[in-house]
Amino acid sequence: MMKSGFKRVLGLMSGTSFDGVDAAVLDTDGERVRAFGQTAFRPYSDAERVVLRAAMGRWPGDPGVEEAAEIVETAHAEIVARFEDVELIGFHGQTFAHDPRGRGTHQAGSGDVLALVTGLPVVWDFRSSDVKLGGQGAPLAPFYHFALARHIGADAPLVFLNLGGVGNLTWVDPRLDIPEAPGALLAFDTGPANAPMDDLCHNRLGQSRDEGGAMAATGTPDMDVVRDFLNAPYFLRVPPKSLDRDFPGLAERVACLRDADALATLSECVAASVAAGFDHLPEMPARVLVCGGGRHNSDLMARLGAHLPAEVVPIETAGLDGDMIEAQAFAYLAMRVARGLPTSCPSTTGVAASVGGGQISAP
Repeated sequence: MMKSGFKRVLGLMSGTSFDGVDAAVLDTDGERVRAFGQTAFRPYSDAERVVLRAAMGRWPGDPGVEEAAEIVETAHAEIVARFEDVELIGFHGQTFAHDPRGRGTHQAGSGDVLALVTGLPVVWDFRSSDVKLGGQGAPLAPFYHFALARHIGADAPLVFLNLGGVGNLTWVDPRLDIPEAPGALLAFDTGPANAPMDDLCHNRLGQSRDEGGAMAATGTPDMDVVRDFLNAPYFLRVPPKSLDRDFPGLAERVACLRDADALATLSECVAASVAAGFDHLPEMPARVLVCGGGRHNSDLMARLGAHLPAEVVPIETAGLDGDMIEAQAFAYLAMRVARGLPTSCPSTTGVAASVGGGQISAP
């Protein structure tokens, strides 16, 4: 177990959009952020994405998973080689399946392999301990969001909204001293985010995304589909709660719509689901800081602004890097694991008590 003190930690994150691997150095002691360091991005090739997409929804031992895991490990090893003077690595791996009330959670990629290749200690498998103790295993960034709120000097509740493949929200009260304190955090997955829009573009248009939400902006949402979507039992569940990448039935609901209208409908679903999540917040925030790829979608940001009772702005307005928040989060969490500090608590994942996840692989 590491002693207290600041370390240069490299965080690695590969999300369910399959765009590539984000890497970011954080100078942290697992409680505070002292400085932000070098960042890098290693895109997946088209051929690699085909293999990764084919492994979605599969579990260890299923066909194609081993091949996909090798791609994940290779990509991560390549990006680590770009960094110097790193003391510890936080390796999230690639989520292929997430069923916390069933089979558990599956992030492909071995920390043992990465430690062997890089010669550095690697913290990985962040979610399993939380799930085994009754938690959702997600979202895990909230403890880092708490540290960021304190770092930027926030003095009132605010929301971090991450729009990746799935949307997740963290309500933070920075007036408390530690993230696991009762009332400091509330976190949960709000619903689908970029995943259904990206999948539609991939399947219909052969494109990775609707760049900037340009096509969605020309469409008209089918409000009957939106209302039907919001009737899903998930939105009535009290948080904490989490989702897998694919929201049941959503793709089928827009299958008969023309491309622009389908994308506008999906964008409206995302914004409406975030608004539904606000019903669960203990206090309305003054600001919503948006990170993840969704903040580049102008159509989605406009819809969020129309739905939410707070200022909705990209996280860059607070001086933070919206592309690297999750990679930084796993650097921060790695340091907490190394120091034996908790990484999740009842108000973030629904786990019975504050728990420290992750295992450490020595080089």
